[in-house]
Amino acid sequence: MIDKFLRDEQDPKAVEKIYTRLVDLLTTGEEILYIAVQKKPIVNLFPDCIALTNKRILFFSPANLGLSIKFVDFVWKDIVDVFTKEEIIGAVFSAKTTNGAEMGVDYLPKVQARKLYQYAQERKEAEREARRLRELEEKRAESGSLQIDHAAPIAFQPSAPIVPQSAPTPTAPVEEPKKDELTEKLKRLKTLFENGLISQEEYNQKKLELLSDF
Repeated sequence: MIDKFLRDEQDPKAVEKIYTRLVDLLTTGEEILYIAVQKKPIVNLFPDCIALTNKRILFFSPANLGLSIKFVDFVWKDIVDVFTKEEIIGAVFSAKTTNGAEMGVDYLPKVQARKLYQYAQERKEAEREARRLRELEEKRAESGSLQIDHAAPIAFQPSAPIVPQSAPTPTAPVEEPKKDELTEKLKRLKTLFENGLISQEEYNQKKLELLSDF
């Protein structure tokens, strides 16, 4: 069950402990995407962990000498941005929320920090697109609603000549909304990265520039 979360140098014991706790925390339709485990250079008995699901991000910290685990979680709609910084030993991954809170874990293996950043950006983009679609549907619903006034009854006049009505003018088709320009740019950028045409650093920098301009 946990094999897919051990592909990037994760500590199997730490992943197993976090996975067991995560299973009890998952809500309906929630799936685990990735688990990253801290790897301190000297003593790494009780590492911090980060778990990403399709609904939220969770930060785990061992307590009571590893006998219990504390966690803090944030749903994706409350995440303003995510950051990763590679250092001489490992990397730091952090997330900033809408209320100004910031959580992070240091001494992560660089490959795990990159995967966290990749998955987190994809979830943020998905949340942004879902929010855009919801707003679009709300606008359509508002524009489609009719305001019906109470009109005075019209007296029937049988002597009045019946004038044939002209055929109704066909309604112009509603234009489909243009594809989100940001989404297209991010897709093209990701394609360049996956094809090896740009480095991880260039990919991250360009992606942050696109997101900040949005």
